[in-house]
Amino acid sequence: MQKRLLIVSNRLPLTIEKKENEYQSRQSSGGLISAVEAYLNGDGKEVFSERIWAGVPGVAEQEWDKIDLTQSDYHYLPVFPNEEEYEQYYNGFSNSLLWPLFHYFPSFADYDPSFFEAYINVNKTFCRELSSEIRAGDVIWIHDYHLLPLAGMLREKFPDLTIGLFLHIPFPSYELFRVIPKRWQKAMLEGMLGADLIGFHTSEYVAHFLKTVDMTLKTAHDDQYIQWGNRQVQVDAFPISINFDLFNDAFDHPGVGSLRQKYQQMKDRKKMIFSVDRLDYTKGIYNRLIAYERFLQQYPEYKGNIVFVLVIVPSRDTITKYSEKKKLIDEYIGNLNSSMGNISWQPVIYQYDHLDFNELVALYATCDVALITPLRDGMNLVSKEFIATRKDEKGVLILSEMAGAAAELKDALLINPNDADEIAEMIAIGLGMSEDEQRTRMQSMRHLVQKYDVNTWAVDFFGQLDQVKALQLKFEVKFLDNFARAVMLGDYGSSYRRLFLLDYDGTLVNFSKDPSKASPPLELLQLLERLSDVPNNDVYIVSGRDSGTLGKWLGHLPIGLIAEHGAKTRMNGGKWMNEALSESVSWKEKIEKIMEHYVFRSPNSFIEKKDFSLAWHYRNADPFLANRRAKDLHEELVEYTLQMPLDVLNGHKVIEVRNKGINKGLATARILDATEYDFILCAGDDQTDEDMFKVLARNQAAYTVKVGHQPSFAEYNLYTPFLVSSLLESICDG
Repeated sequence: MQKRLLIVSNRLPLTIEKKENEYQSRQSSGGLISAVEAYLNGDGKEVFSERIWAGVPGVAEQEWDKIDLTQSDYHYLPVFPNEEEYEQYYNGFSNSLLWPLFHYFPSFADYDPSFFEAYINVNKTFCRELSSEIRAGDVIWIHDYHLLPLAGMLREKFPDLTIGLFLHIPFPSYELFRVIPKRWQKAMLEGMLGADLIGFHTSEYVAHFLKTVDMTLKTAHDDQYIQWGNRQVQVDAFPISINFDLFNDAFDHPGVGSLRQKYQQMKDRKKMIFSVDRLDYTKGIYNRLIAYERFLQQYPEYKGNIVFVLVIVPSRDTITKYSEKKKLIDEYIGNLNSSMGNISWQPVIYQYDHLDFNELVALYATCDVALITPLRDGMNLVSKEFIATRKDEKGVLILSEMAGAAAELKDALLINPNDADEIAEMIAIGLGMSEDEQRTRMQSMRHLVQKYDVNTWAVDFFGQLDQVKALQLKFEVKFLDNFARAVMLGDYGSSYRRLFLLDYDGTLVNFSKDPSKASPPLELLQLLERLSDVPNNDVYIVSGRDSGTLGKWLGHLPIGLIAEHGAKTRMNGGKWMNEALSESVSWKEKIEKIMEHYVFRSPNSFIEKKDFSLAWHYRNADPFLANRRAKDLHEELVEYTLQMPLDVLNGHKVIEVRNKGINKGLATARILDATEYDFILCAGDDQTDEDMFKVLARNQAAYTVKVGHQPSFAEYNLYTPFLVSSLLESICDG
């Protein structure tokens, strides 16, 4: 079924000009516009029946009505913010705080409170305009840092709306993000979590975002899904790409061919380096020029035998930092050309203007080296455009390791943009590279860019958006009523091989102030024995408890025991098997010391020591004090273990540290791999049990039950352990 897609960005994809009292419009250029266009003319055509683009048009409201838009592929929803607020929102908060900070220029950030108020108000204006247009079933696709609070605002008005958010710039480390005033942090992060899917260019940005959410909002996540309110929000990496065929095919276009000949004549027998960038202090243009001069000094044989074509596209030059950077660049090029050049040769050919498409492709196709050295860049599509253009499989890409594209383009010559000597050396290596090596590197990178082109990027994003919406439908409170119970009992009675996966504390028994005294009552032992005595019934207790306690309490029963969330397993009275590596517990001593500090500061809390994990319990401590201490401990442990193969679990009145790769979901998967079942009942009450529910979510034979009233990936909820026992008794009696 086709749906409507509402694309939301700061500006509409239009350039509007007034000529002789008439307004003319044309589609703007840019990575986002090209990406959306390629998708909607490809796979998206079958998915979305109507495409609406919302954004600021760049003209006044009374002028907008005079523009002829009948030839456009989009319906436009213009947003008209207050002019003064828009200035503070755009040039203020967005580009004088978020842009420099997210690109690791904290000294450039301007923390003006009026900028933040304008930022929120303009986002509210977007929300109002969209609210008047949104219908049931619509999909909203929000783009970039200008509109981070918008998804949360829309979510309040439309709880069931499908919303995707994509950030086109880097997301910074927590240490940088935290310098933003706390109220502003909260507004942006909570706004972003209004989306169902949040996309970033790289896994590094995803990790920064998850760490920031963890430290700032203290909310739970499992490295992919964030539990926010009654929803699961997915966070993932989608490295944006380009229309590969557009650039690849342009290589042979007659218009490009004539320009290539022109540039080849200009180049003659010289080598050519080419760079094209928007004017921006993040692009490392000044550093690039220093490195080029260093190259000429260190390799004087290239003087007169090389030319550096540098094109800078005007951008935001009304902002002081940008105009200052342009002045520095202009002066440096002038000095370099006058000091090293002569009447017949200029080291740098410099243009401050836009390039049309044919000129751009011709320069990509003619140069020997593409030099791309941003100090920080979300992705950098220029590098991918260059690769797609080189149908001849020649040319060398020198790329900053600070660009998001560096995570994919490993066959480029990667450099640190702050190291002029390294850049100079790589220029020399690139110019001297054999054609065979150029071809090998280029073939590898072209295959990657062609395989994950812009259409694949968008298909991937919307595929994940559909998936998370489907998961959210499963992640809800749905109590096991009499009808569902009757269906379950019927399925049990007609099945042949049956599996029971049962958590212990909070599921089969109520929590106890002293965990050591939560031993199973006789009635429960008898019930488990009855259940396991039925032929073809396999019963497992899947618990966070240590193996010694489970063996002592339940070891005499003919059931399977899984301890420490899956770290140790025992099958029907056999020996305990370790699923975790014994040498991977060297971290325990340091973690225990950290936890001991919180035991001293939270009377009646205590540490539970297990073979492969440590748990700090605070169920018996003063609730107000313990909750504060728990937040502090969780934050400290997350920060301490950031680079370690450990998970920090924020459970029900317990914080536990365990080895990565050990969880109840993996333990469940091992059981399912070994045996095929046509009836499965899984019950648990804690966040750790969600791993089991996720594994079983697509299993048609599985009934999953969350004990308690919290939203869950489980299919059903039951209020108390008593009701779980009642259900198991009904199964035994059936």
